[in-house]
Parts: sequence; structure tokens; C-alpha cells
Amino acid sequence: MSEQKFLWWKKAVIYQIYPRSFRDSTGNGIGDLPGVLEKLPYLDEVLGVDALWLSPFYPSPMKDFGYDVADYRGVDPLFGTLDDFDRLLEESHRRDIRMIIDLVPNHSSDQHRWFQESRSSRDNPKRDWYIWADPQPDGSPPNNWLSVFGGPAWEWDENTGQYYLHSFLKEQPDLNWRNPEVKEAMFDIVRFWLDRGVDGFRIDVAHYILKDPEMRDNPQNPRPMSSIHKPLGEYDSQMHLYDKGHPDVHEIYRELRVLLDSYGSNQPRVSIGEIHIFDWEEWSRYYGENLDELHMPYNFSLLGASWSADEFRRLVGELEAHLPDGSWPNYVLGTHDDHRLASRYGRGQARVAAMMLLTLRGTPTIYYGEEIGMEDIHLPPEMELDPAHAQKRDANRSPMQWTAGEQAGFSPPGGQDPWLPIHKNYRQVNVASEKEDPASMLSLYRSLLAVRKEFPVLQNGSYEALTDSPKNCFCYFRKTSRQTLLVALNFSREPRMLPDAVKSKDILLSTRLDRKGPADGPLTLRPLEGLILDL
Repeated sequence: MSEQKFLWWKKAVIYQIYPRSFRDSTGNGIGDLPGVLEKLPYLDEVLGVDALWLSPFYPSPMKDFGYDVADYRGVDPLFGTLDDFDRLLEESHRRDIRMIIDLVPNHSSDQHRWFQESRSSRDNPKRDWYIWADPQPDGSPPNNWLSVFGGPAWEWDENTGQYYLHSFLKEQPDLNWRNPEVKEAMFDIVRFWLDRGVDGFRIDVAHYILKDPEMRDNPQNPRPMSSIHKPLGEYDSQMHLYDKGHPDVHEIYRELRVLLDSYGSNQPRVSIGEIHIFDWEEWSRYYGENLDELHMPYNFSLLGASWSADEFRRLVGELEAHLPDGSWPNYVLGTHDDHRLASRYGRGQARVAAMMLLTLRGTPTIYYGEEIGMEDIHLPPEMELDPAHAQKRDANRSPMQWTAGEQAGFSPPGGQDPWLPIHKNYRQVNVASEKEDPASMLSLYRSLLAVRKEFPVLQNGSYEALTDSPKNCFCYFRKTSRQTLLVALNFSREPRMLPDAVKSKDILLSTRLDRKGPADGPLTLRPLEGLILDL
């Protein structure tokens, strides 16, 4: 594959930052953009990531912590100013770190001026910018659609005598993408940030933006189970055929791709869609029939996997089998919506998972704090802040643990209490301590990122599963015409011997960080150990 075709986002390791939890520069207990700027040397020189994904920092009432956007062209004062964003972007680029920002196209805040106008009267010019519908004859909602966060997806507006649609909170009304003015307004927002120099967008709930124009009822789900990778309660009682993912959505993303590509080949911009679809055929359509839609629909399949070598092998194999020709895969093991890796699987297992994430074919995304092994915090119900209480997302959004000092170094000394509690293990699990420990989780991530850079086969090589992997092991080759590496991951708590056919090997890295170099003769994987071998 030529360097020209092998674009930056294919080689990159993306690091997701949840701004309010990363670093508080003011002492108010909430992370901010100057705090991210302050920690760029860590991200660049210590960890070595290639791109940042910033979760929303826009002005917002914070009903859903920024995913309810009141102004798509600004920065909430909690996080700083637009000048702060520009400085962060400039310094990131100076360090050759790309910047991806969240775009939230499905819904705005109910405090956005567009919705304020839309709900003011039925004849307001922006009335059709959102999805309004009359009640049924008995006064009930227009159909049976449900909100992801619980209850009906329709909210009654007494002033105008209609319901409006909200796929999430009632404070997050859905925009009407069938109105050309809405599409053009959102595309103008994309241009605004591209003109500032951002390198791409992570598109929130990308498949939701177009619904069935006839607004038909969803059928009941005969086998209620989550439509994503975790239970969603009442929402799972339906088959969501009509309230998202209408085929017309693909035309929107073709048009968006034309816009992104118009910004030139010298600095190609990327689009990554949050698409919680686990039908591979449907999921893969978001690449586009001619690879002319999203560059990558996010692949969340591994997030719900049990700790099983066979299951991970199966999921990776299914992905590889369903990728359209010429498309590029990606992998995610942690996000702001999901329990932390070390809490889901265990700390030893998290080391093996880290090696898998950073050696599979495709673009990996690391959620902040995973590189030091942060774990979920435990909050009593009365302390929960997340509006999606059933999903317990507060647990995995706790402040980054920088030091063993006051407030884990998240805020300046003497600052206010952080917006969420810091995990009680911060005196052991923190950047400063782990940076000095050659066997720490952080040292493992640093080593994995360094090996990715040193061996391009981990960036652009093919993937091939080892057919005779030992029991409870997931082993695979990464190959180019010039080099072959074997990644061998032991998911079990028992030692496993690699097949005799695996010969002439150098150990490039162990998840235990305690062996490296030539390995002659039979090679044994210790319990919960991963190895990268140069064949």
C-alpha cells in the first residue's frame, strides 16, 4: 500500500479525552481546555499518541454533560474560550498530533436558539427544523417510539399543541434532517471547525439522524435484548426499525464526505461515526458502496465481549469478513459510555486486552485513563449525576489520576472538590508513579505505542489468525511482504505452550515487560501473558 493512500488516520492511535475529567486548570473542580493544553507533553512525549478526540466542549446546559449543545460554534465557559481551543489546536499540530472533535447532529439542546424559535409557534420559520407531530385522537403520542434514556420519545408542548421527538432526553430535541435548511446549517458548522483547522469529526449517534418519514410504530422485540452491548431496559423491548437508520441517511453522509474531501489532500479530514449496530451487513453500509461515506463507522463489537479468546477471535474474524474491499477497520475497548477495561475484566486481563487493541489490524482508540489502569468508581444512587442512571456512566468518567498528591493532581492545590469523586486507588494508580515503574500499565502502553511506530507491519500489515492456537489463547499474524509478527495472547490463568511450528522468534514485547530478545526452542505463554514475536 503506497504512503499516499495510507492516510494518517489509518496509522494513528486515537486518544479520547472527556474534557471535564482530564485536567482542571482553574481549581473549580471541572476539567477544561487549558488543562488539556497543559498535558500535551504527556500525551506526546510520554505516551506517544497520534490524535486526540475531544468529547463536547460546546456551550450547554449540561443536562447530558455537553451532548445537549446550545451553540455549535463556541466553547462553554466551564471549559475555556474559543481562543483556548485555537491555542490547543495549534500546539497539538505543532507536536504533529491531530485533533478530532465531537459533532452532535441528531439533536440540540432545548436551549438552542433554533429550538427556542421552533417551539415559539407553529408558523415560526424554524418550526420544521425539529420533528413535531400531532397527538393521536386520544391525545397520546404519535407512535410508540421510545427514548434511549427511558420512557416515550415524545414530549408534549402545551404552547403549540404538538409533540416533539427526542431520542434521548426531553431536553435534547431531535433535529429534522429532512429539512434542507437544517442540513445546510449543520454543514456550515462543519465548515466553521474545518476552517479553524480540525482534522475530523467523531459523529455522535450518526445513524439516528434520519427516521422513517411515515413514523410507523416499532414492532415489539420477541427476544428483548440490548440493541447495543449493554441492557437499556424498556428501550430493548422494541425492534428499532423506524426510529433511526432510515436508508436516506446514506445520502447525507455521501454529501458530508464530499464536503470533507473538498478541504484538500494535503491535510485529509476524517469522519468517524458512532454507530451501535451489530448486524455486520448493515454496519458496513456506512462506509458507502464506493467507500464514499464515513471513513470509519466505530466498531464497538469488542465492548460487550466476555473474557474469552474464542469470542474475541470470532468477532475479529467476522469484522474482517464483512469489511468492504478497501475499507479500514478500527477497534475500541473503552469509551465515556462504558465501564472501564480493568473493571470489566480485571487488571491482568486489561494488560492482555491492551496488547490486543494496539496490535490488531486497524485504528485503535484509547479512552483516557485506561493507560494507567483506572477503574470504575462506585457511587451511591443519591450521588449519581448521569441522566441515564441505569447505564451507570458516572462510574467511568471520574477525574484523571495524575499524581499521588491532593486530588490526584487533577486540580491545582486548594481547588474545589472535583465534579466526580476520584477513585480511592489514586495513590498507587497515577501517571507520576507509573511513569517511574518499568513494569506498570503505563509502561506497557508506552512500549506498545513505541513498537507500533518501530514496526510499520503493525500499522499496515494484514491480519491472519493462527489456526492452531493453544486452548484459551488468541494468536494472530501481522504480515507484510517484508516482515511477519505473531501476537500471542493467553486469556487463561494457566501456562500455554505455543505450537512447535512457531520458530526462529525474537520476543519484541511481553505484557509483563520482563522478557525480550531471542527465544529458542519451545515457547510458553505464562498465565494472562501476551507476547509480540518477530518471526
